Amino acid sequence: MFGLTQHVSEATHNKGHTLDLVITKGVNISNVNVVDVALSDHFCVFFDLSVAPKPVVGPGVIQRRHINDTTRTQFMEMIRFENPPCSNVDNLLDSYTSSVLNVLDTIAPIKVKMVNNRQKAPWRSEDSVRAQKRECRKAERKWRKSKLQVHCEIYKEVLFEFNQILRGEREKYFSKIIANCKNNSRVLFSTVNRLTNPPVSLPLELISTSKCNEFAIFFYDKVQGIKNAIISTTQIPTLPPARHLELTHFTPVTDKTIEEIISGLSSCTCCLDELPTRFLKSVLTSLLPQLVQLVNISFETGAFPKALKTAVIKPLLKKSSLDPKVLNNYRPISNLPFLGKVLEKVIYQQLTYFLLSNNVFDTFQSGFRPHHSTETALIKVTNDIRMNTNAGKVSVLVLLDLSAAFDTVDHGILLHRLENWVGISGTALNWFKSYLEDRTYFVEIGNCVSNKISMTCGVPRGQSWDPSYSNLYMLPLGQLINSNNVSYHNYADDTQIYVSLTAGEHGPVDTLCHCIEQISLWMQNNSLQLNSDKTEIIVFGPQTQRQSVISHLESLALKPKNQVRNLGVIMDSDLNLNSHIKAITSSAFYHLKNIAKIRGIVSKPDLERLIHAFVSSRLDYCNGLLTGLSKRAVRQLQYIQNAAARVLTRTRKYDHISPVLRSLHWLPVTQRIEFKTALLVYKSFHGLAPKYISDMLEPYEPSRALRTSGRGLLVVPRVNNKHGEAAFQFHAAKIWNSLHEDVRQASTLTMFKSRLKTALFTRAYEN
Repeated sequence: MFGLTQHVSEATHNKGHTLDLVITKGVNISNVNVVDVALSDHFCVFFDLSVAPKPVVGPGVIQRRHINDTTRTQFMEMIRFENPPCSNVDNLLDSYTSSVLNVLDTIAPIKVKMVNNRQKAPWRSEDSVRAQKRECRKAERKWRKSKLQVHCEIYKEVLFEFNQILRGEREKYFSKIIANCKNNSRVLFSTVNRLTNPPVSLPLELISTSKCNEFAIFFYDKVQGIKNAIISTTQIPTLPPARHLELTHFTPVTDKTIEEIISGLSSCTCCLDELPTRFLKSVLTSLLPQLVQLVNISFETGAFPKALKTAVIKPLLKKSSLDPKVLNNYRPISNLPFLGKVLEKVIYQQLTYFLLSNNVFDTFQSGFRPHHSTETALIKVTNDIRMNTNAGKVSVLVLLDLSAAFDTVDHGILLHRLENWVGISGTALNWFKSYLEDRTYFVEIGNCVSNKISMTCGVPRGQSWDPSYSNLYMLPLGQLINSNNVSYHNYADDTQIYVSLTAGEHGPVDTLCHCIEQISLWMQNNSLQLNSDKTEIIVFGPQTQRQSVISHLESLALKPKNQVRNLGVIMDSDLNLNSHIKAITSSAFYHLKNIAKIRGIVSKPDLERLIHAFVSSRLDYCNGLLTGLSKRAVRQLQYIQNAAARVLTRTRKYDHISPVLRSLHWLPVTQRIEFKTALLVYKSFHGLAPKYISDMLEPYEPSRALRTSGRGLLVVPRVNNKHGEAAFQFHAAKIWNSLHEDVRQASTLTMFKSRLKTALFTRAYEN
């Protein structure tokens, strides 16, 4: 079991019992011998254990440039660009690269340096720490030499001062990281994980050129294997909608636009970048004219620079518990050149503006769109299911899963979507064609790299317009599902379809199965593969009616589940979300425990920021779905917030927590749910929410003049069971109508948030 091996096969006790065992996994054991040495009633077990010697790791060799503030000043003084008339974007990029490298090689040449593999804490390199450490060692030497008590006391004082300075510098170091990463949750999570958990390093045998080539071929063969398994069948007709606007060319950009884009991008640096990203941002004023010219020439000629079409793949272990020697346990992470990201970001902004102006997006596509989110998508789906249950109907939800997502995307089909479904033509279409063709990638592990491999399909993940192209590639799918009279909702490549049916009715289920077959055929014709093993089905509704629907699904070779994970939320057949709340509780307390470990090395404001990032974010994620749940269910989430407040303020276990929450100005969980719900209602009234959310909410207009006329109230739908009361549109109307008129009629979103929080805060702590 679990790959364990038991090596003792004879008695180890003088009564003839085998009580002493040698159990191993992945370890070589030989010459097992049981000997009675008369020291105890237990015998001794002797065996040989083969352990591989620990590899001796010598000092590493790195190549780096020494860049500091002086380097930045020198670079800005020396950099000069020759700007002859140039209409070739590749030549312009080569000229930019050579000019930058010439100056950089002059002021900060690459130096080879031997470094120790043992890394010192970065905050110990500060001058104040090093100076105090010298004083500490000086006092220690004096005490050890004289052995006098007075010198011992002096040493203790100096040591105490050193620890205080070290603690302060450590707090400053982590405060700076946390402040810089407050809008980058990925980096913040990795930083805290590095502080609380031991780092997971790749095995030394993987750091070689041969292994890099093996990874590169493995990733290529994996995609090609999926693509070759896709069998094209009869085409399912879908007609592109009529478009009145076309995007024939991109608008030239200004210095201000490029400056804002570069400032907003992450400071991560790729090995293909000539300049470290942070250094580029610090000398941006001297490079800005050349970068603007590069972007505008690319738009004018409809060409993407060839030098920016290469991606660096870094294998990342999917889970720390997996075997690091198995290639299938790694996922490819793409790193792209920074200048390529700048170009893509400009395209993404202009493309998104065109898509919104031309109303290209599917109404029920919530992925990576302004004012849309996973929460709004789930609110729409769960509200429909709850209202169907309220009407005595059963709902069947199918969560479709794609293999390798969009790694098998056909470039020709994508260009066809852009041209015929979106309305892109001329130079703009040529730019996308240039962007997609002749792309390559290579794998990098440590200082080793693989050979370059061509990308024949898909688009590297990490690009700025990746969210848009995935939405555009799936445009015909909504039309196909609509033709089958099946409800659906998309979030990028996550598609969920659902139907409702009355007792004894099986026609909608047959229609749903037919729709799944058509979706599978459509995906095959579009170089996508529906993963039937990971596609999940769940049935909602009155328990007495669910069983007949489940039996009918099983007769069609479909296996429903009692619970599924939908966009990060665990949904069960009763829609009580108990499993989801348990998952939140487990995850939140795990992170809260880790935060408590580092409580002594970060300041209180930074500790509160970490709690909001790791704990409050979990309480708030999709809490709009928690409307109408029982007080017992919400109370479990309140325990999490209480524990977080105790960790932050060091409050004792049995002290009353309400005054602590009030002093922190934290809304309790129930009021946080009401805040999210009322905020979504306000946004729907002011065009800041998806259309499908606005359609749920019906403004109250009395048939005759009443005092309630013109007060911005909502119609509360009539429901007859707990599922109807938990529906979003029912609970949202009750919460909205309970607010004071001054709150509902706030003129700006900021003013509404302020008034709403004040009202809910008063309701929570003063009533």
